[in-house]
Amino acid sequence: MQPTPEQVRQYIADHLDCTHLEVRGDGAHFEALIVSPLFEGKRTLSRHQVVYRALGERMREEIHALSMRTLTPAEYEAERP
Repeated sequence: MQPTPEQVRQYIADHLDCTHLEVRGDGAHFEALIVSPLFEGKRTLSRHQVVYRALGERMREEIHALSMRTLTPAEYEAERP
């Protein structure tokens, strides 16, 4: 059974402190915007590893592809009009 974007969003929210979280997808491929203070001082690869750890085995078993933008709260606020 393929997960829904809402399920993937909940998987992330359950295991990662997020101030903003959006997930879109078709059941196999997902795109996420993840804003978390946990990303402070981390480069992109380290931020993605934080998300992969939060998703755990779901990345191997349920989610085939996840494209993500990982921002700190300050970076997210700076992008907003």
